Amino acid sequence: MDMNKVTTAMIDYYKGDPKRIQHFLKVHAYAKLIGEQEGLDKETLEVLEVAALTHDIGIKVSEEKYNSSAGKYQEIEGPAVAQKMLGDLQYDKEKTERVCYLIGHHHTYDQINGIDYQILVEADFLVNLAEEHSSRQTIESVKNKIFKTKTGIWLINKIF
Repeated sequence: MDMNKVTTAMIDYYKGDPKRIQHFLKVHAYAKLIGEQEGLDKETLEVLEVAALTHDIGIKVSEEKYNSSAGKYQEIEGPAVAQKMLGDLQYDKEKTERVCYLIGHHHTYDQINGIDYQILVEADFLVNLAEEHSSRQTIESVKNKIFKTKTGIWLINKIF
């Protein structure tokens, strides 16, 4: 899949919302870096990149439906929106299933199954910790509880 197709589709989806666009672009950049540094195979890296670009696709519907962008609502609403977008882009059905699974679980940290899931969570945290101006204590806690990849740990230590 040409990542530019997914990127431009997501920019179009979030047109007029620079905060959301910049968020998914940053998460994608970290996910790609971590995935490449950790030696992911081509297929897994592709799924990770698509998931990183689309991970917050459920926010718009969540805000309309529940007046909230809370993670649990994103996980409920995101997969269906992503399924449609990726279908329109003629993305592989099997890979779409995994992407939708990742979108539907990216705020669930106690059942991480797979390196793509682990890296997506780490990349999202790297961006969220900075965007939310998190405390040193929060950063240390997240690092100790969530981060497992060598590259993710290196990044959180360097960035913060």
